[in-house]
Amino acid sequence: MTDVTGPLEYDVVVLGAGPVGENVADRVRAAGLSAAVVESELIGGECSYWACMPSKALLRPAIARAEARRVPGLSGAVQGPLDTKAVLGNRDAFTSHWKDDGQVAWLDGIGAAIHRGHGRLEGPRRVGVTGPDGEQLLLTARHAVAVCTGSRAVLPGLPGLADAAPWTSREATSAQRVPGRLVVVGGGVVGVEMATAWRALGAEVTLLVRGEGLLPRMEPFAGELVARSLTEAGATVRTGVSVTAVERDGSTGPVTVVLGDGERVEADEVLFATGRAPRTDDLGLETVGLEPGSWLTVDDSCRVEGSDWLYAVGDVNHRALLTHQGKYQARVAGASIAARARGVKALGTAPWTAHAATADHRAVTQVVFTEPEIAAVGLTLAEAEAAGHRVRAVDYDLSGVAGAALYADGYRGHARMIVDLDAETLLGVTFAGPAVGEMLHSATVAVVGEVPIDRLWHAVPAYPTISEVWLRLLETYRG
Repeated sequence: MTDVTGPLEYDVVVLGAGPVGENVADRVRAAGLSAAVVESELIGGECSYWACMPSKALLRPAIARAEARRVPGLSGAVQGPLDTKAVLGNRDAFTSHWKDDGQVAWLDGIGAAIHRGHGRLEGPRRVGVTGPDGEQLLLTARHAVAVCTGSRAVLPGLPGLADAAPWTSREATSAQRVPGRLVVVGGGVVGVEMATAWRALGAEVTLLVRGEGLLPRMEPFAGELVARSLTEAGATVRTGVSVTAVERDGSTGPVTVVLGDGERVEADEVLFATGRAPRTDDLGLETVGLEPGSWLTVDDSCRVEGSDWLYAVGDVNHRALLTHQGKYQARVAGASIAARARGVKALGTAPWTAHAATADHRAVTQVVFTEPEIAAVGLTLAEAEAAGHRVRAVDYDLSGVAGAALYADGYRGHARMIVDLDAETLLGVTFAGPAVGEMLHSATVAVVGEVPIDRLWHAVPAYPTISEVWLRLLETYRG
C-alpha cells in the first residue's frame, strides 16, 4: 500500500454518494462550506443503478400496456407482447449503462471533492479512505461527518440459499434476460413491483408471501387490489406460506424452493425481497463508541444521538427507507450542519421548521408502481389508532368518479382518508388505482399543511378528473 500525505481537511465529509449524500454535499456547499464525498461504488448510488430508476423503467411499459388494454379504440392495438429488447435497453439507458460520468460531473459542478474508495471512521471527525489500488488517505472534518451509506438487501439464513445464487433487488433490476420461471419471496414493495415487471415481460411468476396479504404496511385494500391484478395477469400469488430451504446444483441450473409443508417449487431464478439492513458494518463505528452494523439513531436534525459532529442521513437511520425521504432529510441535515457551523448554539427543531425532519413522523409519502398503482401519505387507519388518535376512516370507490370511468373501462380503485376527529384535519390518505401516483402530492399538501376539512371543501377539483374523488370523500365524511 502507498501512503498518501495528509490529512486533507474539509468542513464536511460525506460517506456515500447516493442521492442522499449528494444532497447533503449540495446543501452544505450552497451554504459556503467545503465538502468531500467518499464512495466505493458508483456515484449516484443504489437508486440510480439498482433500485428506483431501473425498476420504474422496467415497470412503465407494463403499466402503460395494462391501462391501454382497457381503453376503447386502443385496446386492440396493444394485445401483443412487450418488446423485451427495447424494454431492457430503455432500462439500461436510464442507468447510464451503469456508468457514473454524469453524476461525477454534477458533483464537480457544485464544487464537492470526490474520493473513490472505502471510507471508515478513525475516531471523531476523521475518515480513512482506502482507494481502489490500496492507497491510503486521511480526511478530517472541521464541522461534521455525514454517514449516507444507505442499506442493502438481507438474505435469510436458509439452508442452501448462500450457494444458490439468489436474486436480490440488485439482480432483479439489472438482469439482462427474462427468466422462464421466477419465484419471488416476499410481498413488500420490491416483491410486488418485480413480480409485476417480470410477469409482463413473459416470466412465469410465483409470489410466495409468509403473511396473509401483500403490502402489509399499507391499507389492506392496497394489497388486495394488487394481488387480484397479479393473478389476472397470470402470476401465482400464495400467502401464508414459508420457505425453509433452497436447492440448486451450481449457480445457473434450475432452483428449487422448499416450502414449510415439504412442497417443492422449481424455477429458473429466485428473488428474495425480504428486508434491508444498514450498510454500517465496516464503517469504523466502533472507533466512536457505536456498534458496527447497527442502524444509527438520530434526532430530527439527523444528528446521531450523543454526538455533536456525526450525522446519519437516509436509510441508515431507519426512519423512512425511501429515496425521496432521504433527500428530504439531506436538506434538513445540510441546513442544520450549516447553522451549527455558523455558531448557532440552540438550533430550533420545532416541528415543520428548517432543521426538523418532521415529515418522517407525520407525512411519509410512497408510490408503489404496480397495476394498480398505490399512493399513500401519512398514517394508515391501524397506525393512527395505535398512536391513540380519535379517527374516522372515510372510503370511496374510485370507479364511481367520472374521471376514472373515462380513464379506462373497468377502472378499479379505492380511496381512503383518515380524519383526526378532534382537529378535523387529515392524518393520512391512500389511493389505489391507475395513475393515482400523480394525485399523491395534493394529499401530501393537505396532511403536511394540516388543512382543516372546512377549508378543503373549498378546494374545487376540476371535472372530469380522477381528482374529483376529493369531493366525494368530503361529501361522504359530511354525510
